[in-house]
Amino acid sequence: MSVAIRLSRGGAKKRPYYRIVAADSRYARDGKYLEQLGTYNPLLAKDDPARVKLVEDRIKYWLGVGAKPSDRVLRFLDAAGIMERPARNNPKKGEPGEAAKERAEEKATKAAEAEEAKKAAEEEAKAAKEAPAEEAPAEEAPAEEAKVDEGAAAEAAETAEEAKDEAPAEEKADDAKADEEKSEG
Repeated sequence: MSVAIRLSRGGAKKRPYYRIVAADSRYARDGKYLEQLGTYNPLLAKDDPARVKLVEDRIKYWLGVGAKPSDRVLRFLDAAGIMERPARNNPKKGEPGEAAKERAEEKATKAAEAEEAKKAAEEEAKAAKEAPAEEAPAEEAPAEEAKVDEGAAAEAAETAEEAKDEAPAEEKADDAKADEEKSEG
Protein backbone atom coordinates (compact mmCIF):
# COMPACT_ATOMS: atom_id res chain seq x y z
CA MET A 1 0.00 0.00 0.00
CA SER A 2 1.38 3.42 -0.97
CA VAL A 3 0.09 6.38 1.03
CA ALA A 4 -0.48 9.80 -0.52
CA ILE A 5 -1.06 13.08 1.26
CA ARG A 6 -3.51 14.87 -1.00
CA LEU A 7 -6.63 17.02 -1.21
CA SER A 8 -10.13 15.56 -0.93
CA ARG A 9 -12.79 17.88 -2.33
CA GLY A 10 -15.94 18.75 -0.48
CA GLY A 11 -18.33 21.70 -0.42
CA ALA A 12 -21.00 22.72 -2.91
CA LYS A 13 -20.89 23.47 -6.59
CA LYS A 14 -18.65 26.52 -7.21
CA ARG A 15 -17.94 26.65 -3.44
CA PRO A 16 -15.01 24.22 -3.00
CA TYR A 17 -13.63 23.15 0.33
CA TYR A 18 -10.78 20.67 0.66
CA ARG A 19 -9.58 18.31 3.36
CA ILE A 20 -5.88 17.50 3.43
CA VAL A 21 -5.86 13.73 3.97
CA ALA A 22 -3.57 10.73 4.12
CA ALA A 23 -5.12 8.12 1.84
CA ASP A 24 -4.20 4.97 -0.05
CA SER A 25 -3.19 6.16 -3.51
CA ARG A 26 -5.62 3.63 -5.07
CA TYR A 27 -8.68 5.16 -3.37
CA ALA A 28 -10.94 7.66 -5.11
CA ARG A 29 -10.08 11.32 -4.67
CA ASP A 30 -13.13 12.09 -2.53
CA GLY A 31 -13.49 8.58 -1.15
CA LYS A 32 -12.24 6.77 1.92
CA TYR A 33 -9.10 8.10 3.61
CA LEU A 34 -6.88 7.01 6.49
CA GLU A 35 -6.65 10.29 8.41
CA GLN A 36 -7.52 13.97 8.00
CA LEU A 37 -4.37 16.12 8.30
CA GLY A 38 -5.78 19.60 7.72
CA THR A 39 -8.08 21.78 5.62
CA TYR A 40 -7.80 24.19 2.68
CA ASN A 41 -10.44 26.81 1.84
CA PRO A 42 -9.55 28.53 -1.47
CA LEU A 43 -12.39 31.05 -1.09
CA LEU A 44 -10.62 32.83 1.78
CA ALA A 45 -8.07 35.59 1.18
CA LYS A 46 -4.49 34.47 0.60
CA ASP A 47 -3.26 36.17 3.75
CA ASP A 48 -6.03 34.67 5.94
CA PRO A 49 -4.56 32.20 8.47
CA ALA A 50 -7.69 29.99 8.21
CA ARG A 51 -7.11 29.42 4.47
CA VAL A 52 -4.73 26.48 5.11
CA LYS A 53 -4.74 24.63 8.42
CA LEU A 54 -2.26 21.78 8.96
CA VAL A 55 -1.78 19.24 11.78
CA GLU A 56 2.01 19.35 11.63
CA ASP A 57 2.92 16.46 13.93
CA ARG A 58 0.63 14.01 12.07
CA ILE A 59 1.92 15.22 8.69
CA LYS A 60 5.51 14.65 9.86
CA TYR A 61 4.52 11.15 11.03
CA TRP A 62 3.03 10.23 7.64
CA LEU A 63 6.03 11.68 5.79
CA GLY A 64 8.29 9.60 8.06
CA VAL A 65 6.31 6.46 7.19
CA GLY A 66 6.86 7.15 3.47
CA ALA A 67 3.74 9.02 2.35
CA LYS A 68 4.17 11.10 -0.82
CA PRO A 69 2.51 14.55 -0.90
CA SER A 70 0.76 15.77 -4.04
CA ASP A 71 2.17 18.86 -5.73
CA ARG A 72 -0.44 21.20 -4.23
CA VAL A 73 0.01 19.78 -0.73
CA LEU A 74 3.79 20.01 -1.15
CA ARG A 75 3.35 23.75 -1.83
CA PHE A 76 1.44 24.09 1.45
CA LEU A 77 4.10 22.11 3.32
CA ASP A 78 6.84 24.27 1.82
CA ALA A 79 5.02 27.46 2.87
CA ALA A 80 4.63 26.06 6.42
CA GLY A 81 8.32 25.04 6.55
CA ILE A 82 7.59 21.32 7.03
CA MET A 83 9.10 20.03 3.78
CA GLU A 84 11.23 21.67 1.09
CA ARG A 85 9.73 21.83 -2.40
CA PRO A 86 12.47 21.44 -5.00
CA ALA A 87 12.63 24.11 -7.70
CA ARG A 88 11.42 22.92 -11.05
CA ASN A 89 12.69 23.89 -14.45
CA ASN A 90 10.30 23.79 -17.37
CA PRO A 91 12.09 25.36 -20.33
CA LYS A 92 9.06 24.86 -22.61
CA LYS A 93 6.68 26.76 -20.32
CA GLY A 94 7.22 30.17 -21.90
CA GLU A 95 7.64 28.84 -25.42
CA PRO A 96 4.86 29.82 -27.86
CA GLY A 97 2.74 27.20 -29.62
CA GLU A 98 3.05 26.08 -33.24
CA ALA A 99 0.50 28.56 -34.62
CA ALA A 100 2.14 31.46 -32.81
CA LYS A 101 5.54 30.43 -34.20
CA GLU A 102 4.11 30.36 -37.75
CA ARG A 103 2.57 33.83 -37.29
CA ALA A 104 5.90 35.15 -35.99
CA GLU A 105 7.74 33.70 -39.01
CA GLU A 106 5.23 35.27 -41.44
CA LYS A 107 5.55 38.60 -39.68
CA ALA A 108 9.35 38.40 -39.82
CA THR A 109 9.35 37.61 -43.56
CA LYS A 110 6.95 40.50 -44.27
CA ALA A 111 9.14 42.85 -42.24
CA ALA A 112 12.24 41.68 -44.12
CA GLU A 113 10.51 42.23 -47.48
CA ALA A 114 9.40 45.70 -46.42
CA GLU A 115 12.95 46.51 -45.30
CA GLU A 116 14.35 45.33 -48.64
CA ALA A 117 11.80 47.43 -50.54
CA LYS A 118 12.68 50.46 -48.42
CA LYS A 119 16.41 49.98 -49.09
CA ALA A 120 15.74 49.61 -52.82
CA ALA A 121 13.69 52.84 -52.82
CA GLU A 122 16.48 54.67 -50.96
CA GLU A 123 19.04 53.43 -53.48
CA GLU A 124 16.84 54.61 -56.37
CA ALA A 125 16.46 57.99 -54.70
CA LYS A 126 20.25 58.25 -54.26
CA ALA A 127 20.77 57.31 -57.89
CA ALA A 128 18.21 59.92 -58.95
CA LYS A 129 19.97 62.65 -56.95
CA GLU A 130 23.39 61.70 -58.32
CA ALA A 131 22.15 61.54 -61.93
CA PRO A 132 22.07 64.76 -64.01
CA ALA A 133 18.79 66.71 -64.02
CA GLU A 134 18.22 65.94 -67.73
CA GLU A 135 17.70 62.19 -67.18
CA ALA A 136 14.24 60.58 -66.94
CA PRO A 137 14.23 59.52 -63.25
CA ALA A 138 14.20 63.17 -62.16
CA GLU A 139 11.21 63.86 -64.43
CA GLU A 140 9.18 60.89 -63.19
CA ALA A 141 8.33 62.44 -59.84
CA PRO A 142 6.45 65.49 -61.26
CA ALA A 143 4.58 63.17 -63.66
CA GLU A 144 3.41 61.04 -60.72
CA GLU A 145 2.26 64.16 -58.88
CA ALA A 146 0.34 65.27 -61.96
CA LYS A 147 -1.41 61.89 -62.12
CA VAL A 148 -2.42 62.28 -58.48
CA ASP A 149 -3.73 65.82 -59.18
CA GLU A 150 -5.71 64.56 -62.21
CA GLY A 151 -7.22 61.82 -60.04
CA ALA A 152 -8.23 64.36 -57.39
CA ALA A 153 -9.77 66.63 -60.05
CA ALA A 154 -11.75 63.71 -61.49
CA GLU A 155 -13.07 62.82 -58.03
CA ALA A 156 -14.09 66.44 -57.42
CA ALA A 157 -15.96 66.52 -60.74
CA GLU A 158 -17.79 63.30 -59.88
CA THR A 159 -18.86 64.65 -56.49
CA ALA A 160 -20.10 67.86 -58.14
CA GLU A 161 -22.17 65.83 -60.64
CA GLU A 162 -23.61 63.76 -57.80
CA ALA A 163 -24.56 66.94 -55.97
CA LYS A 164 -26.37 68.22 -59.06
CA ASP A 165 -28.22 64.91 -59.41
CA GLU A 166 -29.42 65.19 -55.83
CA ALA A 167 -30.71 68.79 -56.25
CA PRO A 168 -34.53 69.25 -56.45
CA ALA A 169 -36.23 69.38 -59.88
CA GLU A 170 -36.97 73.14 -59.64
CA GLU A 171 -33.31 73.95 -59.12
CA LYS A 172 -32.39 71.79 -62.13
CA ALA A 173 -34.89 73.70 -64.26
CA ASP A 174 -33.45 77.03 -63.04
CA ASP A 175 -29.92 75.80 -63.80
CA ALA A 176 -31.00 74.74 -67.31
CA LYS A 177 -32.55 78.21 -67.98
CA ALA A 178 -29.42 79.93 -66.72
CA ASP A 179 -27.25 77.77 -69.00
CA GLU A 180 -29.43 78.62 -72.04
CA GLU A 181 -29.22 82.34 -71.28
CA LYS A 182 -25.46 82.17 -70.99
CA SER A 183 -25.13 80.34 -74.28
CA GLU A 184 -27.45 82.89 -76.04
CA GLY A 185 -25.91 85.96 -74.40
